[in-house]
Amino acid sequence: MKVYHFESTQILPISLAEAWSFFSSPTNLKKITPEELDFRILKDFKDEKMYAGQLINYIVRPVLGIPMRWTTEITHVVQGSYFVDEQRFGPYTLWHHKHFFKEIDGGVEMTDSVHYALPLGVLGHIAHWLFVKKKLAAIFEYRRKVLEVEFGKR
Repeated sequence: MKVYHFESTQILPISLAEAWSFFSSPTNLKKITPEELDFRILKDFKDEKMYAGQLINYIVRPVLGIPMRWTTEITHVVQGSYFVDEQRFGPYTLWHHKHFFKEIDGGVEMTDSVHYALPLGVLGHIAHWLFVKKKLAAIFEYRRKVLEVEFGKR
């Protein structure tokens, strides 16, 4: 199994507390996901904050508009520092996403580190080369732009 890695860092002119509050709410996932993925969380989390062991079930349309169920588990949470989500069911063979937050002068630095693997062996490698890595980069670029509109740019 080939494991790929993607990393993205963004600095926002907000406090660590404000960044943590936004990202620790599962309801905000939809705000930072491109509309063409038709991302839908299957539970109303209202004001619920994430916690280790929390399962989040959703439907997403990552390829050709085909709906796929995806379940992630929040496996680690260190308040104000980092959290980890891992796929339990979904389109990847492996999905391990670490979210790091660091207070810096004038804002907060956020780093996403994603390790992932695709099913289907050689076909998965070809799909990665043809579109998966580009799609993942586009999703994080969309997120970057949405967060800059929401919180400003540094």
